[in-house]
Amino acid sequence: MSQARYSASPLALFGTVPDYASLLWQFARRDITGRYRGSMIGFGWAVLNPLLLLAIYTFVFSIVLQLRWDGPVADRVDFALVIYAGMIVHGFFAECLTRAPSLILDNRNLVKRVVFPLEVLPWTVLVVAAFHFAVGVILIAAVALAKSGTLPLSALSLPVIVLPLALAALGFVYAFSALGVYLRDLGQLVGFIAMMLLFMSPVFYPVSAVPPAWRWIIAINPIATFIEETRGALLFGVWPRSVPLAAMWCVGLATASLGFFWFQRTRKGFADVL
Repeated sequence: MSQARYSASPLALFGTVPDYASLLWQFARRDITGRYRGSMIGFGWAVLNPLLLLAIYTFVFSIVLQLRWDGPVADRVDFALVIYAGMIVHGFFAECLTRAPSLILDNRNLVKRVVFPLEVLPWTVLVVAAFHFAVGVILIAAVALAKSGTLPLSALSLPVIVLPLALAALGFVYAFSALGVYLRDLGQLVGFIAMMLLFMSPVFYPVSAVPPAWRWIIAINPIATFIEETRGALLFGVWPRSVPLAAMWCVGLATASLGFFWFQRTRKGFADVL
């Protein structure tokens, strides 16, 4: 099969969605329903799982460690919302990251089908992760509305913050799903990276709690800015800053393009390796 059939242009990347929208929706729906099929609570686990984790983290960091947060955080409910806002951003990125290395391996039956568009699979991972992220945002909004009766107007800017994060996550899914075919140990490494990002991002602590000499770690963290901007827009009424926002979009577009390019250039060998 000629390489010309696998265009690596940005047009091909974003054209995947309208070209295969029905197939993408079918795979994403099957993934989501399959994850909760057979359980007593069903889709309720999409809400219960993060809430249980949130309760544990809030207890440890708010009560045991007595960590305090900058800004208008008046009680433990506010503290929990602040933590949860960081958790859903990390969870969105981490879900994409950890599923990527085994994506092609888990769908090896599709690789040798000449007519099947493998480029749809990373988009499926992104849609499923976006579903869980949306559930988290709805929970935050519901609790904030119940507590204060209103949401900050800056919450309307959430899409322009999340979209570049989604592009960056998509780029990593493309790159790692292709690399995972050739490097089977990648899944173990990526799991460690996802856990490292959780504790080296401002999820459970404010940036001000990090000693100045070590804040460069936050600066090079690929999701730290997304966490801070999402938290500010959703909870603190802070609109996205223009310079970080522009940088986020540049990083997102570049990562998506490079990841897609790598995927398209290496996919010719998938069938041979599998």
